Amino acid sequence: MVSVRLQNLSRSFGQVKAVDSVSLEVQKGELFFLLGPSGCGKTTVLRMIAGFYSPDSGEISFDNRIVNEVPPHRRNTGMVFQNYALWPHMTVEKNVGYGLDIRRVPSAEKAGKIRKVLETVRMLEYAQRKPAQLSGGQQQRVALARALVIEPDLLLLDEPLSNLDAKLRLEMRGEIKRIHGETGITSIYVTHDQKEALSMADRIAVMNAGKIEQVGSPRELYENPADRFVAGFIGETNFIEGKVTGTQDDRVTVETPIGIIIAQIPNKLGHPSRTSSGAHPQQVGAPNSAVQPGDAVVCSIRPEAVDVLDEKGGGTENGFECTVESFMYLGDNEQYQIRMKDGGTMKAVAHNPWGKMRKNGSIAWIRIEPSNVILLKK
Repeated sequence: MVSVRLQNLSRSFGQVKAVDSVSLEVQKGELFFLLGPSGCGKTTVLRMIAGFYSPDSGEISFDNRIVNEVPPHRRNTGMVFQNYALWPHMTVEKNVGYGLDIRRVPSAEKAGKIRKVLETVRMLEYAQRKPAQLSGGQQQRVALARALVIEPDLLLLDEPLSNLDAKLRLEMRGEIKRIHGETGITSIYVTHDQKEALSMADRIAVMNAGKIEQVGSPRELYENPADRFVAGFIGETNFIEGKVTGTQDDRVTVETPIGIIIAQIPNKLGHPSRTSSGAHPQQVGAPNSAVQPGDAVVCSIRPEAVDVLDEKGGGTENGFECTVESFMYLGDNEQYQIRMKDGGTMKAVAHNPWGKMRKNGSIAWIRIEPSNVILLKK
């Protein structure tokens, strides 16, 4: 396994700049995700790492060895594609062994490697079947085995679960996480699925319009987003704009259209978590002194942080009257669309809901813990 370093990597297609000065570091043995919307440049970054595209500028290093001019077949990377890319006329065994044939691995050694990797992905009993005889999840396991059998230093996965149904995606998330834990291979995984990234990644780079917005652990990105884009892309959130009217210790008072919101902000103030070079960003929680009265901010409040109450209570801070506009009962949770007195709407989620169901149009109160208010500078 290797560490991977990208330094000021850029790539354009005609007049379109797909990747714009991307810098980051992936540690040895890490399961690292490139996450972002369609067209943000994440697959282009992956293909430059693989050697399928050449960067217009910047450097790609494996263990401090620049590989820009190294052809794909000499980088010792394994690639798992979105569409599986299995040979339909070959058995599972022959598909998996194809890379070993190219490398002229002796037959006895090849058989042992194929058996071992098929056991790892739990497909040994299907060794003599052809792809058309397999389910989508089984075909993806074969594609993964084919990438692993060559014992790559780096595993690259390009939206490998996007063609699977919801149940199989959940199953394969766990399998890929298990296999990564067993093999310890440095892995870079591209996806636009936030839940996929949050549930699997060691660290995530969130991309937008060819640039990296923030890098951090799933918890860091969700609880301490760098900016409005990251807060909105990583899960659902409510945005309320306001102006800081006071600060004291770790508490900030914000005047908003729905009323005064109190935020408690140790490690909660969103700041771009990038160094000047953009390399290996860390979580950044700005100190309270970074917020001054008069500053324009955005309060990001996750739906699950909004408590919906039948009556005013739980203290005087961050309690607001509202109207239940609509709700959806889903058994383990209840999701609300609520309208505030200023006419704006918010989303709320009540987990493990019990008791009477509220009616559309009924008056309710919401309560938000100050520690659950994420402040983002405008």
